[in-house]
Amino acid sequence: MKKEIITRSEQETFNWAFDLGASAEQGSVFALSGDLGTGKTIIAKGIAKGLGIDDEITSPTFLMMEIYEGRFQLYHFDLYRIDNLEELDELNFEEYWFGDGVSVIEWAEKAGSRIPDNITKIALEWAGDTERRIRIEYPGN
Repeated sequence: MKKEIITRSEQETFNWAFDLGASAEQGSVFALSGDLGTGKTIIAKGIAKGLGIDDEITSPTFLMMEIYEGRFQLYHFDLYRIDNLEELDELNFEEYWFGDGVSVIEWAEKAGSRIPDNITKIALEWAGDTERRIRIEYPGN
């Protein structure tokens, strides 16, 4: 199933992502793509809060992955600094993507064909000064 929504504020984007996290199941993977500043980290924060995580969620750009404890473990990835697919081989990220927690992958497009088909893909883009267009493709499409 594909869906498109427009959020009109950062808070509205966060609230939408909170619902996504609250309904996430063990093994869920959310692949986020979009330009800088479109709201990927806001979505990660909302998903985390929906999983019951109260920690401050920041973009793990320099660490590439952070793990948080909640209803399920949250594996928060940021692939912004990935320059080639061989770097993913060294980091073994796929082991987490298919694990028992919930994974959120920022800059998922940098993983190319490594991103599995049976995940939720979320593409973000600006639709106005504060509005974001969010395109969601749920598994099975």
